[in-house]
Amino acid sequence: MTAVIPAAGRGTRFLPVTKVLPKEMLPIGSRPALELVIDEARDAGAERIVVVISRGKELIREYFEGAPGVVFVYQEEQLGLGHAVLQAASAPGFPGTESGEKILVLLGDALVAGCSASREMLAVSVANGGADVIGLERVPPEKVSRYGIAELDGGRIVALVEKPAPEEAPSDLAIAGRYLLDAAIFKKLATQGPGRGGEVQLTDAIDAMLHERTVFGCVYSGRRQDIGNPRGYFKALEAMGENT
Repeated sequence: MTAVIPAAGRGTRFLPVTKVLPKEMLPIGSRPALELVIDEARDAGAERIVVVISRGKELIREYFEGAPGVVFVYQEEQLGLGHAVLQAASAPGFPGTESGEKILVLLGDALVAGCSASREMLAVSVANGGADVIGLERVPPEKVSRYGIAELDGGRIVALVEKPAPEEAPSDLAIAGRYLLDAAIFKKLATQGPGRGGEVQLTDAIDAMLHERTVFGCVYSGRRQDIGNPRGYFKALEAMGENT
């Protein structure tokens, strides 16, 4: 299995610290946050890990240079999460869109305390004949406009809406930083036009494939820790620091 970790964001909510230290390298205990994400990917069975970075974040590459199975590609323009994930396809040996291989996508600034979200999602996939799976969490109604929101029929996702207004949200189930997708998603991303915010949205590409593939939601048992802002980072330290 191949894992893709987008880590190209500028980290503007952490300025001026992120002028010198990428947010993904902020310490959680004695280790950088990104190392914990890579560990989760490996623990789930990923043999190849593609980290997507941007120019100016070479510190990430320097730290992990030589780590088994870890390779790097660049996102030259900040055109959205879908665009960042798409860049991974340029990595040497990356699976073809018709390979049928599962791609595990883990956001580089999202940690999960209390469980291995990726392993729980793999279990859901296996139990449902190898279906694609998206990690989910419940959020308060007033916060649904910050996330991609899933509509479920049983455990199956039937629609995804990127950052809906509260009155238009189909549920309170938000995409929570983890995806297990067939490599065919890269074919869809390659032709995906800009969505909300003028960016290429991974949510839109998955939604466009729902009529072609079965996708299940997994409300994983742990708690997502968003280290993309100072408040979230300090919560992550409290939740995870003692275990690293």
